[in-house]
Amino acid sequence: MLQPKEGRIDGAHYLPTTPDTCLWGRLPNRDRPPVLRIASGDTVTIDTLSHEGILEDQGRDPDAYLAGFGVPVDQVLTDALDLAASDVAHDYDEDGPHVVTGPIEVAGAEPGDMLRVETLSLLIRAPYGFISSRHGYGALPGEFPETAPDSGPGSDPARDGASRAYNSVCEFVEVVEEAGRLHGTLPYGGGRAARFPLAPFLGLMGVAADTSDPVHSVPPGSFGGNLDINELQVGSSLYLPVQVPGASFYAGDPHYAQGNGEVALTALEAPLRATLRLTVIPRAEASALLGALDEPFAETGTHWLPLGLHEDLDEAVRRAVRAAVGFLAEAQGMPRHTALAYLSGAADFEISQVVDGVKGVHCMIRKADFR
Repeated sequence: MLQPKEGRIDGAHYLPTTPDTCLWGRLPNRDRPPVLRIASGDTVTIDTLSHEGILEDQGRDPDAYLAGFGVPVDQVLTDALDLAASDVAHDYDEDGPHVVTGPIEVAGAEPGDMLRVETLSLLIRAPYGFISSRHGYGALPGEFPETAPDSGPGSDPARDGASRAYNSVCEFVEVVEEAGRLHGTLPYGGGRAARFPLAPFLGLMGVAADTSDPVHSVPPGSFGGNLDINELQVGSSLYLPVQVPGASFYAGDPHYAQGNGEVALTALEAPLRATLRLTVIPRAEASALLGALDEPFAETGTHWLPLGLHEDLDEAVRRAVRAAVGFLAEAQGMPRHTALAYLSGAADFEISQVVDGVKGVHCMIRKADFR
């Protein structure tokens, strides 16, 4: 267990998730004041919280809910308990589920710049997590969960004289070590279980949108947010177009593992201690490095990842193709027609997720192919 402030903290700054440092189900906008100010190039360690185990359909009581899966009280995170018991605003029907920590002001960031977010370390904070399916969501919203529908959005037990029934399906996943690597274990009867390796990443990283309107935490956008790209593991970089002075960076939605598509609704949701380096890339330098980008862009040690985001999956693919062609043309000097041919012959277009309203597609371009 990694309780707040305990154990290894790699960053020069430390940001816990408390009722004062987070939003629940909404993203910071231009009016949200920073909870931390840092210089460009500084490192920060953020104790992120998963929403699973604290949501209303789980009783908003982590001790009681996790006890039902055999989790002792000393393996419940105190920051999860504090948030669940707090008066932080959250509406199950209207808000997103995500606990969003920040924003962090990065000195010198101005609209038109890019903020580079390097993921330096990701430490699991608890030996368990959940994969959940909820009514009206996921890739098969009319078919799963195969339980009775919720008793209705906005139902009021005090008015209706009965408790609301949510009927969500939340699969408990225990983390175990096998052959020197951590795995998630998903039992399915008869003493059998599916075991899959952990590959932690933050599903949600973004900068504040230039608006005073509330920003829902579920759909991603040009500001980043809930991108759910499983390649954003340790060693990756995410580039976010700065939209307000100071960038106002935030993070959340920690995952231990996720399949492309995230088809049930959630990944293996579980809390992470994330250490990130936040660096401002001025507009001119960013254009030379990445090309003219209006959307987030990612890279790993082996691949560049242009992104496409749209409510329609076909259009998300088209946008990812356009972004990839533009990147190869502007940053690599490849003629556009040659770039399209290369992408068709050598690059993979992968579905990041199809469950967040705005679908995501990322293109995998091998760096080794360009000399």
